[in-house]
Amino acid sequence: MKEESRTSPILNQFGQPVGRELVDWRAPPFPPHQPIEGRYCRLEPLNVARHAREIFDAQAVDTTGQRWTYHFSGPFADFAAYETWCAASAVSRDPQFYAIVDVADGRACGSCAYMRIEPKHGVIEVGNIYFAPRLAHTRAATEAMFLMMRNVFALGYRRYEWKCDSCNLPSRAAATRFGFTYEGMFRQAIVNKSRNRDTTWFAIIDGDWRRGLEQAYLRWLDPANFSADGRQRLRLSELTAPFVERDSADAWPPLRPGSR
Repeated sequence: MKEESRTSPILNQFGQPVGRELVDWRAPPFPPHQPIEGRYCRLEPLNVARHAREIFDAQAVDTTGQRWTYHFSGPFADFAAYETWCAASAVSRDPQFYAIVDVADGRACGSCAYMRIEPKHGVIEVGNIYFAPRLAHTRAATEAMFLMMRNVFALGYRRYEWKCDSCNLPSRAAATRFGFTYEGMFRQAIVNKSRNRDTTWFAIIDGDWRRGLEQAYLRWLDPANFSADGRQRLRLSELTAPFVERDSADAWPPLRPGSR
């Protein structure tokens, strides 16, 4: 699939190749920190009193703490430690944290955040994603990612990023399942928990969204896509595959004289 951002550049008055002009481009607003409603889950601005205990109790099922290996924080030895982290995160503007609340029981069981928010470029990243064991691999978990994504494109953002530790193979697989295109690896990008981290980059652009990625999600999330015992009829990866560029190393074709 040929993306708008990767069509041949044009030549300016000096004969230099430049990107296409964004005639109607307007910087989107900073995302308002407010609840986002879904069918299976609800995203709520992270609040210590409302969410900390519920998320801590949900994550305590992971007794080894292995779900925190690639995070910047955690695992948390006790509730006091998590409450302190939660309090600092709740007032952060960037990252902007949300609790993921399971509509089925009304309890928070995960968190995620918008981060590296750059309205002037129309770029925003999703990160700091934590799914407690009971949230992982559920419709609510997938819908949480969909709600975050739909919200930013509705606001007018052009690019939605996913970055992860290159060693985090489940996160890399999840990015592709969610419709993100692999864009490369930054070697020795950061130090995390006294370890080197190479960072793998993925992104979705607004063109992907407009051309049908949103409809792919809606089709997967439709209750009709699930059998009586909860099994999916169509896999999300099958529906998002047409929007994931496989040959992401493909370069622009060479310019021809007069190709303005």
